[in-house]
Amino acid sequence: MSTCLPHQLPGNSIMSTTVTVLGLGTMGAAIARLFLEQGRQVTVWNRSAGKAAPLAALGARAAATAAEAIRASDLAVMIVYDYAAAHAILAAPGVAAALRGKTLVQLTTGSPAEAREALAWATAHGAAYLDGAIQAAPSQMGQPDTPVLLSGDPQAYARVAGTLRDLAGNITYLGSQIDAAAAMDLATLSYVYGATAGFIHGALIAESQGLDVAQLGSIVAGISPSFGAFFQHEGKVIQSGDFTVSESPLRISVEAARRILDSSKAAGINTDMPAFVDNWLQRADAAGLGNQELAALIKVIRPRAQAASLGFAPAGA
Repeated sequence: MSTCLPHQLPGNSIMSTTVTVLGLGTMGAAIARLFLEQGRQVTVWNRSAGKAAPLAALGARAAATAAEAIRASDLAVMIVYDYAAAHAILAAPGVAAALRGKTLVQLTTGSPAEAREALAWATAHGAAYLDGAIQAAPSQMGQPDTPVLLSGDPQAYARVAGTLRDLAGNITYLGSQIDAAAAMDLATLSYVYGATAGFIHGALIAESQGLDVAQLGSIVAGISPSFGAFFQHEGKVIQSGDFTVSESPLRISVEAARRILDSSKAAGINTDMPAFVDNWLQRADAAGLGNQELAALIKVIRPRAQAASLGFAPAGA
C-alpha cells in the first residue's frame, strides 16, 4: 500500500492525491476503494445516495450532488451504466461550471461517436477529457496486469497517469485520438465474442462425441498464450501490408474450416459458426490468397473503397 505522498509523473509534474468518483455501481465502488487503499482523498457521488455509505465508512467523503463532488477534486473519474446516464449527470445543475479547468476521465463503456461527442462537450465547457475502456471485471481491478485503454490529450494523461495506476497496472495509452480507446475496445470485444462463438461450437463437437467439455476448457486455457502470440504476429502482418507466408498459409485454414463444417454436419449439430468461417475462407481461396499468410483473409472483407485503395478487389463482396 502506498503512502499519501503525491505521485511523481513524467515531466516532473505532480498529481494531487484528491480524486472524485462519479457512479458507485460494482465497478465504481471497486475503483473508489482502490483509490482509498492508496491513500487518496476520495469524494464519491451516486444517483442512489445509499451506495455511498459503505465507502464513507472507509473514509470517503460522500457529496450531496455531482457538482459538489466535482468541485472537491481536480480529477473526476466517471463510471456509470451508459452514456445516456453520463449525459444526464453532466447536464445536472452546476456540473459544467464545476468541471471548468479540471480533468474528466470517462470510463463508461461507449462508442467512438459518443467519445467524440463527449470531448466536444468537455472542450466547450473548459474541461480536459480522456476517454477510457476497462477490460476487466471489478474483482480484477488493481492488479499489475489489469488492462485499461485510454485515449485523449497527452498532457491531461500525463497529469493523471500516476493516479490511474492505482486502478490498473496495464494501462495502454493509445494517443491523442479521443475515440481510439472506444474503437479498440470494440476491436478486442470482436475477438472475444468471436472466440466465444468458436468455443461454444467446440463444446457442441465435444458433446456430440461424448467428451468432457470441462476438459475442452482446460485445453483452450493451455493453448491461449501461444494463440495470443500468433494473433500479435498476424496484427503486425496486417499493419505492414506484407502477407508473405511467415507463420501459417491461408490454404491450411481453408481445409481445416471445411473439415469442421463437414464433421459438424455429419454429427447433426448446428453449423452456423463453421459455415460462416468457411464462407470467408472459400472466398479468400477463390481470390487466390491460399499461398499468403492467414491474415490475408482481411482482404476479402474490407470495404470495397478501402480494398481498392490498397490495390485489392474483394472476391464476392
